Amino acid sequence: MNEVKTKEKLPRSIQNKQVKVGKWNDSLKTSDVNQIWTELHRIVSSHPLVRASKRAGFLVEEGKYNAYTDLTQELFVALLSKDRFQHYIDTGMSDPEIEAEISQIELTNMLTAELRKRYPESYRLARRVSTLIQSSSAFKRFDNIGNPDAHRRLADRLYGLKEWKDNKVRRDVQEMDERVKVVAFYGRDTRMVGCTGDAQIVISNPELEKLIIRVFKAIDSPVDVRSLRSFVMSRLPIMDIHLVPVGSGTDSDDDDRMPFEFTDTRETPEEDLLRNEAEVAAAGFVDNFLVTLNRSVRGKAKQYDRMINVLWHCYLISDSGTQLEVAEMLGVSDSLVSDYRKRIEANLQQLSFNGVNEARQFEKALKRKVRDMITMEKEGVAA
Repeated sequence: MNEVKTKEKLPRSIQNKQVKVGKWNDSLKTSDVNQIWTELHRIVSSHPLVRASKRAGFLVEEGKYNAYTDLTQELFVALLSKDRFQHYIDTGMSDPEIEAEISQIELTNMLTAELRKRYPESYRLARRVSTLIQSSSAFKRFDNIGNPDAHRRLADRLYGLKEWKDNKVRRDVQEMDERVKVVAFYGRDTRMVGCTGDAQIVISNPELEKLIIRVFKAIDSPVDVRSLRSFVMSRLPIMDIHLVPVGSGTDSDDDDRMPFEFTDTRETPEEDLLRNEAEVAAAGFVDNFLVTLNRSVRGKAKQYDRMINVLWHCYLISDSGTQLEVAEMLGVSDSLVSDYRKRIEANLQQLSFNGVNEARQFEKALKRKVRDMITMEKEGVAA
């Protein structure tokens, strides 16, 4: 999780937002765990981003009063593991400063990290829209005209086109929501970006700026950044897939939920036969693929072992970290890992499958084969 470093004294505007401030120093100095947990639960329950997360379905409702219990416990453990409680005592922070840091920094970081994990494309595009609206000369801010020093949260600031007059009339959100529907829906830019090359660009920055301008012309009104991001992203093909719990109507406490039965997903005899045939074919593909990888390093054992490890950590498992971390784990340079990845991908592109099932069986067979090879290599080293 990315952390924001705490300054010695937080801005007064942040401190003034706290309606109630707990007696943090007394609780921390006496190690009153119950009181600390109670104060954290109060902060979690009143935090605006937490309430928004609950409406979005991030928090699981365990009971009438336990909606924020798990999040409070997670926050408590995070602060304890980072020795933040001891830091507050050692630096002599006041109660309002401790309260502000926990609410505005630690809890916000935790929630935004969860947003990035659940909705990576939406989060990334929302940040890009916010950055463009502030940096581009095509737009200007309307809520601070005549008072440029006015402090306001970014999501609540009003922006519009640079060419508009300062007294431009603002429309209702409902009306703007209808007007934005005339803006054409953008096609998806499938170019891969990111340090690991595993994210699609969706829309380039120049095209995104053009889209924002089209949205402004359609709504013909200054609008707050939060609504603007929603309008812009409604015109983009964003794919954020997340799991949603399902259950039958008889087992649920929600009487309004429609009852349903799960379909029988067991294989038919025909599907079982096709799967077996695909597995046999996939095994042949795996052997040929590994032979071509071996040839690409001219049969050199050491280089081949490294390539197999790069194949395993960069493609077949998802928890090995970034390319730099994989390079450090294998004790090689990042450029060497990058070269091996290019060779692997070039050989993968030469494969040809008759269908999705055959490709899936190839992946499963390759994963089993490479796992066995790496296991044998580790056992050989241990011996």
